[in-house]
Amino acid sequence: MTDTLTKIPYIPEDAPFSGEQKQWLSGFLAGLHSRLAVGGGSAVPAAAVETKPLDIIFGTQTGNAEAVAEDVAAHAQTKGFTPRVAEMDEISMEQLATMQNLIVVVSTYGEGEMPDNAHQFWEALSASTAPRLEALNYGVLALGDTSYDEFCQAGKLVDTRLEQLGAKRLTDRVDCDVDFEDAAESWIATAIPDAGSVAVTPVAATPAKDTAKSGWGRKNPYVATMIDNRILSGSKSAKEIRHIAFDLGDSGLTYEAGDALGVMPVNAPDLVKGWINRLGASADTDIDGTALGELLSTSLEIMTPSRDLIRAIEPLAKDDELTHVVSNGDKEALDHYLWGKDTLDLLNLNPSLTFDVTEVISWLKPLQHRAYSISSSPKAYDGEVHLTVAAVRWMHESRAHGGVCSTFLADHVPTGATAGIFMSPNKSFRVPEDNSVPMIMVGPGTGIAPFRAFLEERRARGATGSNWLFFGDQHRASDFIYKDEINAFSTDGVLTRLDLAFSRDQAEKIYVQHRMTENGKDLYAQLQEGGYFYVCGDATRMAKDVDEALHSIIKTQGGMSPEAATEYVNRLKREKRYVRDVY
Repeated sequence: MTDTLTKIPYIPEDAPFSGEQKQWLSGFLAGLHSRLAVGGGSAVPAAAVETKPLDIIFGTQTGNAEAVAEDVAAHAQTKGFTPRVAEMDEISMEQLATMQNLIVVVSTYGEGEMPDNAHQFWEALSASTAPRLEALNYGVLALGDTSYDEFCQAGKLVDTRLEQLGAKRLTDRVDCDVDFEDAAESWIATAIPDAGSVAVTPVAATPAKDTAKSGWGRKNPYVATMIDNRILSGSKSAKEIRHIAFDLGDSGLTYEAGDALGVMPVNAPDLVKGWINRLGASADTDIDGTALGELLSTSLEIMTPSRDLIRAIEPLAKDDELTHVVSNGDKEALDHYLWGKDTLDLLNLNPSLTFDVTEVISWLKPLQHRAYSISSSPKAYDGEVHLTVAAVRWMHESRAHGGVCSTFLADHVPTGATAGIFMSPNKSFRVPEDNSVPMIMVGPGTGIAPFRAFLEERRARGATGSNWLFFGDQHRASDFIYKDEINAFSTDGVLTRLDLAFSRDQAEKIYVQHRMTENGKDLYAQLQEGGYFYVCGDATRMAKDVDEALHSIIKTQGGMSPEAATEYVNRLKREKRYVRDVY
């Protein structure tokens, strides 16, 4: 990627300049950056270049919105703009008020929530103190997933609020599903106007994208060979956690510790067979030129019920409970009803029903990749990429069910077999550049994955900063995955401190947040020393409990009010010293 897409830092809010001075300096830096980048470092006479900035801000949880923002920046250069790319939380309302042209690319996280790096921006934008923005022209591109009720809610909220504050749309918002690439590309082409008569130095070509993005991706995965597939958890564990390793071969794929790996699954043969039998069809049945069996195996999501399928099945199934929860619009009740059920369970609600195969196929969404936190550092495993995967299995109505990708990897990709993969960069989840600062990692269960990579990375760098890991699961005897490696990290001095929380080894359950609180004084001291705080794992409960514990520790150990503790945490987030990889 060329330097023209490097994020241009904004002038800090507390810098000793007036608002007009800050605005002038931002424009000056943008123009200087553009001249140096385009001219290969040669000075360009000021009169020859006039810049017209286009501000591009993004909110992302997994990196997709950031990648799209970079695409926007590349296109903006060809239209005569000088793009300035930043995370949403880096932008204050004072800075927003000085902008003239703005593109917002934001994903929705969980059930309609803002992604982690957009919370503070949204709080300020939605506040009654937000500035009027009559001089601002803007466009919003929203990324989401139609399987969630609050589809693209974050983008909808930002779009509406900017309009309320007087800003004018460059074009209508577009809400993208998980298959976002084509829709995003089309929107970008229409959303950004020409910069007009502004004199600019021509851009010779669209900036080159990195190998992971231009060579292999979701639509064109690299077929990688499995070189390790073994169970990490003990025989008495309630879980099946596996260590997975792929050979990157001649793919040219590269990654950094903290990135994720996209894996393209194939649906379980038993589930595909169950579908074909239930439809009363043959695997060879032609559906627009493709055999039904192939469609159900590799192209369609046949495990998780789509909203279209639920709506279509409800009046046909004659199931009172399903009708009740759908008609009442109670999302929590619907989630409870669907718990443990897959699409075949819904088709089986009324055994007397017969289906039109083509119609049922139209109710399904495309089969999507699954993203896993990478558990290796390329510095430690050249040409390989490792994952830590929990194979999800359960029984419902006497039929075995399983996670689409986790059981695909566990059961159908043995050593020597292949699967389609691609890299998903997560640039905000990285080992500190400063090798001397402390690093605190909270990763119970498979949440340890990126921290195995982080410790390998710190070892390879010869980092001197302390490394503190909070890890836990149910039982030490059966769930202490990577025990030998963790002990080796400790022996070598790479892992400075280890606190364990095995919840079921005593009468009272103990979790990682409890260990944090017990060691709150030392944890706060490391934060005061410039330490970085990382969390990986379950977003629904663990990450929220850890966040509450962190706020409480800062409040208690720092002698702060709740408001001051919250601002302290927000500052950690702004400085990228509190980051999460949660799912």
